[in-house]
Amino acid sequence: MPTLHTLVGRTLRSVARVSPALAGRLAIRAFFDTTPRIAVRDADAATDLAARRRTVRVRGRDITAYEWGTGEDAVLLVHGWRGRASQFAPLVRELVAERVRVIAFDAPAHGRSAGGPADIRDWIAAAEALHATDGPFRAIVGHSLGGLAALTVARSTVPVTRVTVVAATGSADPFVTEFAREFRLDARTEAHAKGRFHARLGEDEASMSSRYDAVANPLPPDTELLIVHDTGDRRMPDTDAARLHEAHGSRSRMLRTSGFGHTRILSSDALLDAVTAFATRGLDAVDDAGLSNADAYRQALDHA
Repeated sequence: MPTLHTLVGRTLRSVARVSPALAGRLAIRAFFDTTPRIAVRDADAATDLAARRRTVRVRGRDITAYEWGTGEDAVLLVHGWRGRASQFAPLVRELVAERVRVIAFDAPAHGRSAGGPADIRDWIAAAEALHATDGPFRAIVGHSLGGLAALTVARSTVPVTRVTVVAATGSADPFVTEFAREFRLDARTEAHAKGRFHARLGEDEASMSSRYDAVANPLPPDTELLIVHDTGDRRMPDTDAARLHEAHGSRSRMLRTSGFGHTRILSSDALLDAVTAFATRGLDAVDDAGLSNADAYRQALDHA
C-alpha cells in the first residue's frame, strides 16, 4: 500500500500537469504541515521531565519554554521543523555538566506547545522573547530550521558571539528546493511554491535575502560559527552548509559526520564534544579537542 508521503507526491505531480500554480499552492500547504508531532524518546524522558517549564507568549500564542541548570552562562537551543526541545537532551546533559544554564522552547504546534499555523517567524520571536528574559546568551545552537532561525536572530536582534548550526542551511530557499526534489516537482511548480513561500513570510525575493540569507549577509564580525552536518543527510544535503562555511572564513569550522543522518546527529559523540567545547570556550577549544580524528568519529573538521 502506498505511504502518505508517496500519495502526496503523486497528487502534487498530477495537479502540476494541469496547473503548476495550483500545485505550488498545494505544495506549500504540505510544506507547512506540522504533523505528526514526535514523542519524547525514552532515552530523553528523564532530562525532559527534569526541566523547569514555563509559558511564554509569542506572537499572540502561548508556547512552552524549558530551563536546565543554574550556571551564570546561558545557551539557547532551537529545535527544527517537526522537532521539539527534548531532542537536545544529550546536549543538555553535557552543557549542564559544564555548569551552563540551558534554555529551550517548543515552537507553536510542536512538542507541548499549542497548535495552529507556524513558520520561522515564530522561532525568531521565541528566541527574541527568551533573550529578553534569560539572556544574554553565551551561544545559540539551532538544528535544521532552528539553525536558520539562530543565524537570523544572531544577525539582527539577539547579540551573541557563538552560533552553532546543525543539519541546517545558510538561507531559506533550500528548504523549498529540497522539498521539491523530495517530491519530484517540476521547475515551474517549484517556482510557484517558492513564490508562495515568500508570500507566507511577507517577503519578496530581495527582502528574503536581506532577512534570511546568512551566506550573502554573514554574521557580525565578532561572531564565531560552528557548522555540523552529516554527509549522509538525505533531508538536507550539506551543499548550502558548505557555502555558509565559506562565507565566514577563518571564524567558521565545519564538522562533517558520517552515518547519523539529519536527526540522529543530535546524539552523536562528535557533535556533543564539539558543540560543548565551542559553546563554553569558542573555536580554539574545538581546534584543541582533537576532533579531526576520523577513526574515532568518522568525521572531518574543515578549517577555512
